[in-house]
Amino acid sequence: MDDPQYGDMIDFLGSLGTEEITHSGEKGFLAHLISVFSDLRRWGGDQDLCRAGMFHSIYGTEKFRRFCLPLDRRDDVRAVIGERAEWLSFLNCLMDRTPWDAIFVTQSDERTIRNRENGEVYPLSDDDFDAMATLQVCDWLEQVPRSQEWGYRRAAYRAMAEYLGGIAIEEYDRVFAGESQPA
Repeated sequence: MDDPQYGDMIDFLGSLGTEEITHSGEKGFLAHLISVFSDLRRWGGDQDLCRAGMFHSIYGTEKFRRFCLPLDRRDDVRAVIGERAEWLSFLNCLMDRTPWDAIFVTQSDERTIRNRENGEVYPLSDDDFDAMATLQVCDWLEQVPRSQEWGYRRAAYRAMAEYLGGIAIEEYDRVFAGESQPA
């Protein structure tokens, strides 16, 4: 990888024991994080977005709770991936997905994320809003074939992919074409 922090990111995540944690089927957590990073690079994501992809669930998420780095370690994460990448990671981990999904399903102009733990609402720039949508879709498309949870937030993921267009909708259609059809 041509990210100068790639080795440091892998070393940091490895030091936390992420290789020993399963994620979305048989794949390990660290392998999933690396795959999301790589997919975001392939999608044309900037350095901050790709780094956020590597750390997208570092503090745990609504769904993934097998690993949760305490929030008092945010400075350690910032030191490895930078300010914006850590911010995007933090948002992804702490977001309340129901109002986030509603923004896309209803095609709202709202550009915020609500913290599911304390209710705080964070306004987003257009760049960060698009980055969060890209991160969400890319992360889910990387794991849904293994997890087989095809219906999980399906309308929202589809709406995010349609909002983003380009590679996001192409990859959504490609991945979901592999869904097993009932007999």
